[in-house]
Amino acid sequence: MQHSAPPLFRQGVPALLKLIVCLSISIALMLIDFRYKALDPIRNNVNLIMRPLEHAMLFPRNAHEAISEYFTTRGTLDKENQEMKGRQAELSLLANQSELLLVENQNLRQLMDLQNHLSYKTLPVEILFNPPNPISQRIVINRGSNDGLKLGNPIANDSGILGQVVRIYDRSAEVSLLEDRNFAVPVQVARNGLRAAVFGAGRGNPLELRYLPVASDLEVGDILITSGIDGIYPPGFAVAVISRIERSADKNSSNVFCVPVSPVNRYRQALALLYDPQWDAKPPTITTTPGVNATNTPGRRQTRSRGMQ
Repeated sequence: MQHSAPPLFRQGVPALLKLIVCLSISIALMLIDFRYKALDPIRNNVNLIMRPLEHAMLFPRNAHEAISEYFTTRGTLDKENQEMKGRQAELSLLANQSELLLVENQNLRQLMDLQNHLSYKTLPVEILFNPPNPISQRIVINRGSNDGLKLGNPIANDSGILGQVVRIYDRSAEVSLLEDRNFAVPVQVARNGLRAAVFGAGRGNPLELRYLPVASDLEVGDILITSGIDGIYPPGFAVAVISRIERSADKNSSNVFCVPVSPVNRYRQALALLYDPQWDAKPPTITTTPGVNATNTPGRRQTRSRGMQ
């Protein structure tokens, strides 16, 4: 089936003339519109009528783009949120480590200061862990016989005595703490020189001063220092503070309870005192100040003068 040309554009001279006239009219209209904006009102009205249809036609595309952008933005935000939470955890961990390092640095400075005031050899040690034994109160340190450590060597920090080496290996050792049951340290009262022995009573229990008569010159708050008469602990180190006294006149005895001056759970660094009484024993320096009788101990640096110089 063939389609014939419209009557206006049929072949021949009249058809060509009609085409020229139409093109001339079209060009004239375009020039008039370009020059005088004559067709703008018509164009605006048509655009106003067609705009709702345009929005309706573009709605599926706009909805698809909006949904895609929402899920993309949500996924990006979730990912960034997870990254920020991880970064926050890392920064919190770094802050805790920084605080721990600051505390350890302060403790090491105190131990170095203590070393400078001792006349005998010391060995820096680090607490590794507590053995899982609910009965005994012991710790494991990172020094052993290969480092010159011996059985019976005292372990101390800048506050006072922590305990004593009771089992030794090549590169580690077990230290029995003051609270260990039946662990004893010969002590004397810093205020008046009264000698006694302080005993451990088990984990979580206060230390005890045993075998003292009821008339003993003891007061709550008295500081107990090592007497040095056992040849194991150097004299002048703080051990405990009397916290409670129960006197029984009928039995002519006193129950004296003490608390250690050196908390073992606070720091990981300490000093092993390589003390040999045959060469290192010296009498502690005792000085008096107006109104106060004070004996210095390496573990107590408040109103007491320095001993063991």
